[in-house]
Amino acid sequence: MKVTFFGTTMLLFDDGKDQILFDANVTRPSLWKYVVGARVKTNKKAVDKLMKDYDFSRVKAIFVSHTHPDHAMDVPYIANKTRAEVYGSPSAKNVCLGGKVKKERIHEYRYHETETVGDFSITVIPSKHSDPTPISNDLGQTIDKPLRQPARTKAYKEGGSVDFIVRHGGRTILIRPSCNYIEGQLDDLQAEVMFLGIGAMAKMSPEKVDTFYKETLDKVQPKKVIPLHWDDFFTPLDQPIKGMPRIADNTPANFDSLTRACAARDMELIIQYPLITLDI
Repeated sequence: MKVTFFGTTMLLFDDGKDQILFDANVTRPSLWKYVVGARVKTNKKAVDKLMKDYDFSRVKAIFVSHTHPDHAMDVPYIANKTRAEVYGSPSAKNVCLGGKVKKERIHEYRYHETETVGDFSITVIPSKHSDPTPISNDLGQTIDKPLRQPARTKAYKEGGSVDFIVRHGGRTILIRPSCNYIEGQLDDLQAEVMFLGIGAMAKMSPEKVDTFYKETLDKVQPKKVIPLHWDDFFTPLDQPIKGMPRIADNTPANFDSLTRACAARDMELIIQYPLITLDI
């Protein structure tokens, strides 16, 4: 199984036959555009180049974790280019309808039920977004009508967050895009690999970080842990990769915390840089 990371929480799973995409954030508007709520639209040239360079020709489905622009903005364009089915919340449906994705290819989530795509089985479970910030303070708000581009960044409401349990060939992989937890949610789940969102972890209290690890690492007991949502998603992917700006987060501190947590539990920590493919 090959997994390519494109920054933030955008992951392309490829078993050699089919590809599954989780989230789509290639355009990456600047921090200033987020702050002022500027109108943004998909950078088609950047998306086309990435899809050609990484061969998106076998993408069968796109799953959307939530509908902030850094997760959902480029979903409609990629869905239309690949003819992929899209799975998401009612808010994700309106993002796609605004992008002229045909409604018969848009599927609203059925929580705790399994979607089968080729040899992949994907189960969607409710999750919890990281704590509010000045540019991400719309938690629980929804997108209630088709969202057409160009659209203001603030029009991309959170719309509810989810995690993904991916099963393939007898293996289980958990994708948790956001740095938060629902107490007891993962009590009966174990996975060999966990993609774990750590965005805004530096803003959490030490007590909450400790509980976060107990509710994720300790419950799931992964052999490998791969952090998500740590790179500066305000910077284009063709620029040097760096962590989030300090005004928003503290990536070195988050890496240090996660390194110590994994070492204490004898778990392998893998830092996967954007545009890198791993065989997991």
